[in-house]
Amino acid sequence: MHTADHKKAVAIVILVGGLLSGSTFAEDAGPHATQIRANYGVYWAGLHLGDVRLAMTVDGSDYQMKGDGRFSIMGGLLYEWHGRTSSAGNLVKGTAKPSQYTLSYSGGDKQSDLRISFSDGAVTQVSISPEKRPNPHDIPVTKEQLQGVLDPMTGAFLRPRPNLPAADLKVCNEKIPVFDGQMRFNLVLVPRQQKRIETGAGAGYSGFAAICGVKFVPISGYRPDNRAVKFMTAHTDEIEAWLVPMPRTDLYLPYRISVPTAFGFGQAQLLSFQVDGTREMRTAQ
Repeated sequence: MHTADHKKAVAIVILVGGLLSGSTFAEDAGPHATQIRANYGVYWAGLHLGDVRLAMTVDGSDYQMKGDGRFSIMGGLLYEWHGRTSSAGNLVKGTAKPSQYTLSYSGGDKQSDLRISFSDGAVTQVSISPEKRPNPHDIPVTKEQLQGVLDPMTGAFLRPRPNLPAADLKVCNEKIPVFDGQMRFNLVLVPRQQKRIETGAGAGYSGFAAICGVKFVPISGYRPDNRAVKFMTAHTDEIEAWLVPMPRTDLYLPYRISVPTAFGFGQAQLLSFQVDGTREMRTAQ
């Protein structure tokens, strides 16, 4: 896989919140905590690259997300990618304020460990190993641009909407400010339509999804001639997120995310989910 293609695949992973495993949450959760586990399949140009497992715990005003996942081409003969990620923070008046985000991955001949610390909605520290020299051609990220931002996982998955009916298109009226450790960008959600999802009796989520267009707006931390950024900007009208409410919670999760690439669409599709102690629900593929 070429470097540019690898970065696009990683971008798809980040947009779906990155590689989560729910086994670590049960020990930490309080008796009244809400726990959600969701499994996603990740596809690129029609190929099944791998699976993503999401786990989220919301305990009062505190939230945690952690995970692990693996992607490969031809069983790892051509390419294999493995990563772990986590995010934690607080919900203040329905607004997420992350405190820490981590991402560790290895793929091909590359590996990286990233840690971002936040305080009161602002980035306070970024640690990347191995260290990367600043590219003098990058648009610099300013201190002001790191105020009131979210990490990629919080931005993708934490959608508390306590006063909205199920699949209300108002869930799409949002601008998500994101910093991923290098690049500062906005994801601007706009409402498109509602669509009913039918999975059969007892098979999983059945009901309406709110389909949002997602406009990718790069701000800083990238080269103006970066091909991947230019491609995403030119095709930003093709990005979609289908959001569905989780039963017995105020939270929405992505049912499907579609991202264009030069070789077809990358897509994350919800395969199954479980809320608290309920049985696992499988969705249509």
